[in-house]
Amino acid sequence: MLITEEYRRLNAQKHEESKEFGSLGYKLAKHVKEIARHIGAHTILDYGCGKRSLERELGYAICNYDPAIPGVDAAPEPADLVVCIDVLEHIEPECLDAVLDDLKRLTKNTIMLLIDTMEAKKHLPDGRNAHAIIKPAEWWIPHLISRWRIREMSYPDQFLFAIMKTQQVPQ
Repeated sequence: MLITEEYRRLNAQKHEESKEFGSLGYKLAKHVKEIARHIGAHTILDYGCGKRSLERELGYAICNYDPAIPGVDAAPEPADLVVCIDVLEHIEPECLDAVLDDLKRLTKNTIMLLIDTMEAKKHLPDGRNAHAIIKPAEWWIPHLISRWRIREMSYPDQFLFAIMKTQQVPQ
């Protein structure tokens, strides 16, 4: 299960109430363009797209997915480049492996991740912190390298920034 119905509802409500919630993607548009050009990406998927600010900043259509946003909540197709910005820390802990496995399934070539490792300033309508998983970068790394190969990884401020390549499956 990627998300429980209650958690989907709470996130949908937060998206409706807050214009800032789910709007960070535009800040990394320059990096997304560079990576897409470098790998020759024909398709880009913004997984957890929120307000679709990445697509607006890029200036061209990409695939968007967010289970809490009507209209982009259908299961997406695999893409050359998957972008997952400020999403994984919002995942319910019991759903994390399913979401990571879904991301692996969707990543044809490269995935770009930005994971916040601190508490959020925002809270869900039921009062809990918007970040359901608050763990240091060192906690996240084994979850990522079991699914992808590291191309680039850094820890700016309270974030884990990772660009990962698909793992070749032995024949």
